[in-house]
Amino acid sequence: MQRLQSVSLREQALVVVRQAIVSGEIGPGAIYSASALATRLGVSNSPVREAMLTLVNQGIMEPVRNRGFRIVPISEHDLDEIGEMRRLLEIPATVALVDRAGDPDIEAHRPVAEEICAAARSGDVPTFLEADRRFHLGLLALGGNTRLVETVARLRDQTRLYGVGTLAEQGTLQDTAPEHFDILDALLARDGDAVRTVMTRHLDHIRGEWAGEPPAEPSFPSAR
Repeated sequence: MQRLQSVSLREQALVVVRQAIVSGEIGPGAIYSASALATRLGVSNSPVREAMLTLVNQGIMEPVRNRGFRIVPISEHDLDEIGEMRRLLEIPATVALVDRAGDPDIEAHRPVAEEICAAARSGDVPTFLEADRRFHLGLLALGGNTRLVETVARLRDQTRLYGVGTLAEQGTLQDTAPEHFDILDALLARDGDAVRTVMTRHLDHIRGEWAGEPPAEPSFPSAR
């Protein structure tokens, strides 16, 4: 795991902790202290604690008195609901960009798609997740609906992609990463049906093989 830089430590800590939750590095059931995570990240306690309190406010973590924080439990049914909501929101919003977004704005996301593919090839899960988040939220932002983007961002944060690490080790992420180019190409071709098809396939990965099983032991230090 990368150590944090000195700029915007709270925001950097929030990104790293959020990615660790989504990927399953921070697992369910365990209690995590801000001090232990701060030591792991090479920063003081304050920015990590602020980041975790932000996740508490978002309903993703909860405080445990005098011990630290833990993830709010999420069930298979919860994940099914999150997946359904993401399909209902993201697919039509992305299809709508066929008529709303200009070619330069769409094309501007190609370097991010390249980052995603490079991260998939190297098995770099944190970079993969960060770039994937940037790609999809950036595209949705082209539609001009800030509330929709914020809602999808919260749904993404609540998702648990326990299988991503295993898929990265197996090289399987390289098979799905190019779908980001397919989305861009379909948008640039102004082919709404193609956008819908590739987005549906793309989001199906999230609730399918990307979800996987929760890790037996957390890989972040917990407050045991």
